[in-house]
Amino acid sequence: MTKQKIAQANHEKKIKKVEATSIEGDASVDEGALFSRVAEIIENRKARAAAYVNQEVTLMYWEIGRYINETILEDERARYGKRIFATLSRKLVEQYGRSFEEKNLYRMSRFARVYFDFDDVVKFAPYLSWSHFRDLMRIDDKSAREYYASDAVERRLGVRAMQKQIARKAYERREIANLGLSEESEVPFNVFKDPFILDTLDLKENHHEADLEKAILIELEAFILEFGSGFSFIERQKRMTMDGDDFVLDLLFFNRNLNRLVAMELKLGKFKPAYKGQMDFYLRWLNRFERTAGEEAPIGIILCTTASREQVEFMELDKSGIAVAEYWTTLPPKVEFERKIREMMQEARERLERRKLMPDGKVQKQLDYYFEEKDDE
Repeated sequence: MTKQKIAQANHEKKIKKVEATSIEGDASVDEGALFSRVAEIIENRKARAAAYVNQEVTLMYWEIGRYINETILEDERARYGKRIFATLSRKLVEQYGRSFEEKNLYRMSRFARVYFDFDDVVKFAPYLSWSHFRDLMRIDDKSAREYYASDAVERRLGVRAMQKQIARKAYERREIANLGLSEESEVPFNVFKDPFILDTLDLKENHHEADLEKAILIELEAFILEFGSGFSFIERQKRMTMDGDDFVLDLLFFNRNLNRLVAMELKLGKFKPAYKGQMDFYLRWLNRFERTAGEEAPIGIILCTTASREQVEFMELDKSGIAVAEYWTTLPPKVEFERKIREMMQEARERLERRKLMPDGKVQKQLDYYFEEKDDE
C-alpha cells in the first residue's frame, strides 16, 4: 500500500472516530429531550386526528338522522317507519358494521329532532363525543342541555363526569341560586348553586366546622369541581387585623372567570342574620387590602346547613355581594333528591313571584325566563 493510500485510510478513520464521538458524546444533543418532543408531536397530531374523526362521525349521525326524519317519518310514511328502520339497518350493518344497528338509527333520528338546529351540533361536535350527545339528548329542557354541554366543554369533562353532573342536578341547583338574586345583585348570575352537595368529603354526622374545613382541603379538587370552573384556592384561615383585633376568614378563593376574590364562610346549623355583618367586614377588608389593580370587587358565600332563604331575601344580602347556600354532606336517594330539588325550585319561584308583586319591586328582565314553564316539568 502506498503512503498516499495509508494516509487516506488514516484520515477516514479519524473522520469516523470524530463522527462517532459527536453522536455519542456531544452534550449539545439531548437524546431524551429529542425523543420526548417527537413523541409529543406524534401524540398531539394523533389526538387532533381522533378529535376530527369523532367530530365527523357525530355530524354524520346527525345528517343520517335528519334525512331519516325528513324522508321516512313525515306524513303518511310514518306508519311504515318501523319496518323501514329494520330493513335499512340490516343493509347498513352488512356493509358498514354494528354502528348502524336499528337501535342506533333510532338514536340518530332522535338526535336530529332534539338538536334541530345544525349550528348547535357544530358548536359542540369538535369537543364532545357521540356518547356525550347520547346522554344530552335525553334532557328535554334545551337550556339544561346547553348548560351541561357547555360545562363539559369548558371543564373537559368525560362522559362519566358529565353524567354525574346531570344526576346531581347541577343545572337545577344553579337555577335555584339564580332565582334568589335581584336586579341590583352584586353577586353575578350563574356562579353558585343551592344546595351544594359535599358527599365526597365523607363527613361524620356530628362534624364540626373545623372538620368541614379540613375535609374540603383534603378533597379540594372534588370540592372545586362541585363549585364550578375558574376557582383556585388561595388561603385557609385568612387572618385580617384591624385596630389590634384579629379576624379569621375560613377559606379564600380566586375565580379567574370573574376576576375577583371569593370569600367563603362555613357555618353549622341555620343561617343567622349576624353572619351578614361578619361577611361584610371580610369583603370590605379584602377590597381594601387584598384586591389588586384590575380585579373586580370581592364577593362572599356563606355555606350553612340550612339556608333560611326568606331571611336571606329579606336582608337583601345579594346587594352586598353576599350569597347564602345550603350544603348537604350526603346525597339523598334519587327519588327523594329529585323531589327536594323540585320543592326548592317551586319555593324559589314563589318568592320571585312575590317580589314581582311588590309595588316598588324591580326584577331583572332575564329572570322572567326562570318563571316560565319548562319542557321537562
